[in-house]
Amino acid sequence: MTPVPIHAFNPGPMTGDGNWTWLLPGRVPTLVDAGTGEPRHLDAVEAALAGASLAQVLVTHAHVDHASGAVAIAQRFQGVRFLKMPWAERDGRWPVSWQPIGGDDIVDAGDTRLRAVHTPGHAPDHLCFWHEESRTMFSGDLAVKGTTVYIPPNLRGDLADYLASLERVRALKPARLLPAHGPVIDDPEGLLSNYLQHRREREEQILAALHAGPATPEALVPLIYRGLREDLMQVARETVLAHLLKLEREGRARRRDESWHIIEP
Repeated sequence: MTPVPIHAFNPGPMTGDGNWTWLLPGRVPTLVDAGTGEPRHLDAVEAALAGASLAQVLVTHAHVDHASGAVAIAQRFQGVRFLKMPWAERDGRWPVSWQPIGGDDIVDAGDTRLRAVHTPGHAPDHLCFWHEESRTMFSGDLAVKGTTVYIPPNLRGDLADYLASLERVRALKPARLLPAHGPVIDDPEGLLSNYLQHRREREEQILAALHAGPATPEALVPLIYRGLREDLMQVARETVLAHLLKLEREGRARRRDESWHIIEP
């Protein structure tokens, strides 16, 4: 299996240099993730197909930078199937005929087969696609080399689910992750272990701050993220809220009005 990286040409504040999509040429030409419909991306996909017909697109999750390009792909490449885990509240934003897949489903792709692995947390419908023979995982937004992954509660992000997803992928012992952002991850064990440690440390920071007294997420941000740029404040607030919601579920913190309070054991 030799997937072809194809850039989606969609740089931005939340996408960095832009997304990577992955083409698996062969018997069932397959694209992993749809990008945003940029004409340069569609041209690059067509060039990489080298005259073959695109058969299907596997979408890791329904965030804009992964799913919104489905409409443009359907217009450019006739007869393409679009497969993803359903997320009813969002899938209808991009009117293609979505075919549902779920965790542990097997999908023919290129000249091989991939297994869908449900990895919620960043999004409730997030799937990774696992190629067992090469121990390669198409990992969507599960991990990004050099930075952490945003967990947005306002889009049904869930930190507890995300941590469980990291452990689920670690247990597979992948040799490499092919992410939707940033370079290939050739030390998945090291990166995923660092992610888990980072989240534990962030949680301890939040608990320590709450021990000093009740606080809102907005008040916690400058205590935890020192010198943060103004344009990242909202992302940081959502990250703190994701931790607080996890602590609430575990019975370690509670909300009262706008503030959060520690629950002493």
